[in-house]
Amino acid sequence: MYYIYVLKSQKNGRFYTGPTDHVENRLNEHNAGKSKATKYTRPFELVYQESYNTRADAYQRERYLKTGRGREELKAILGSSYNG
Repeated sequence: MYYIYVLKSQKNGRFYTGPTDHVENRLNEHNAGKSKATKYTRPFELVYQESYNTRADAYQRERYLKTGRGREELKAILGSSYNG
């Protein structure tokens, strides 16, 4: 299984979306500062995830969620706290 996940920074309240094949490991990597994109905004909490059968499907969904319409969809799912 492959996943897309949404993390929320507990430092600045911003959201980060990404793909992975193991959500818990990836969350731990973000919180350990192993990702350049999120190193300075940790710690993070997992606020949302979706599962997919193929890596390609997960990456396609991630790309969509980073578009304007995708961000609006996440806002509807996560509520008014989403500021992606």
